[in-house]
Amino acid sequence: QVQLVESGGGLVQAGGSLRLTCVASGSAFSSAAMRWYRQPPGKQREWVALISNGGSTSYADAVKGRFTISRDNAKNTVYLEMNSLKPEDTAVYYCNWSFQRTYWGQGTQVTVSS
Repeated sequence: QVQLVESGGGLVQAGGSLRLTCVASGSAFSSAAMRWYRQPPGKQREWVALISNGGSTSYADAVKGRFTISRDNAKNTVYLEMNSLKPEDTAVYYCNWSFQRTYWGQGTQVTVSS
């Protein structure tokens, strides 16, 4: 069983920055592809960013150039650095693990005020 714990969310003004952290339990972290998703209020969950087990990254168009996903396998941790935040980035952000099975964290709230 894998557990994912997100942190780092909060309230920030438009144009500001936040760094989200997701710590995973389990010994297979280095083999897992890790993703960040978000769910804006009243909307469906959407994919934000991916980092493969080899370190390749990809991003949704809405965040490309503003968000950076990274990982530290020694710490079983994946990060999402979010810059130039916009009110439309307001959402609950979820960490996702994909290897053998799929696991989700409990989410962390990000609120961007205008």
